[in-house]
Amino acid sequence: MKLEGRVALITGGTSGIGLSTAKVFLQEGAKVSIAGTSAEKGRKAVEQLGGKQKGVLFIRADVSNEKDVRRLIEKTVSEFGRIDILFNNAGIIIGKTAEELTEEEWDRVIDVNLKSVFLVSKHTIPHMIFQGGGVIVNNSSCNGIVGDYSASAYCASKGGVALLTKAMALDYAKKNIRINAICCGEIETPMFLQEACTFGMSVDQYREEIVKSHPIGRIGKPEEAAKAVLFLSSDDSSFITGTLLSVDGGYTAV
Repeated sequence: MKLEGRVALITGGTSGIGLSTAKVFLQEGAKVSIAGTSAEKGRKAVEQLGGKQKGVLFIRADVSNEKDVRRLIEKTVSEFGRIDILFNNAGIIIGKTAEELTEEEWDRVIDVNLKSVFLVSKHTIPHMIFQGGGVIVNNSSCNGIVGDYSASAYCASKGGVALLTKAMALDYAKKNIRINAICCGEIETPMFLQEACTFGMSVDQYREEIVKSHPIGRIGKPEEAAKAVLFLSSDDSSFITGTLLSVDGGYTAV
């Protein structure tokens, strides 16, 4: 029980990597607050995770909105008393080149993927300092390290998350707050399905194409990313901060 007695907040926690991470955290003894924009998805996620009696709380919030973020943090602390772990996981992708993107689309990707990491961290860190420490894990991407086709806004946002992670890690290391990021390759999530549609392919066609860029010979599973988040959130990584952990089947090793 690596997280016994700890409280975790997960943004984008109703599906994909966020939901899988919530499952792993609960198995390891944590209480979990999950945030998302859909009340229906939130209800289903809480039910799937075992309900409030298992230590699960859903809070509907747009994490790119500071008012919502303040309410999210306040409700989590009110319910559980503290926040020991923050997993900034919320993210979206719009598969377009720079000339194809509208200003509104650019702003939306940057707001959800990057601004949210800043806002949720900003309002969680004071609680962690008061408690004497904590852990933040950000969900960057292999596209926060290397570029990709038709992903200008996404790459920009995830590159920002990568360096924001390192900058915050330096600022709060002496406050006993460790801050790291995972950089995933392609993972079998709802976003993967969205990408296939964007490129006009069936899921099987897109998977076959994407696997070629992953030396390990397959795409990842949400639970594999979740276990990396667990490692960075637990005392197993007590001497690690400011790190970008690639969980990408060798994608960025090429």
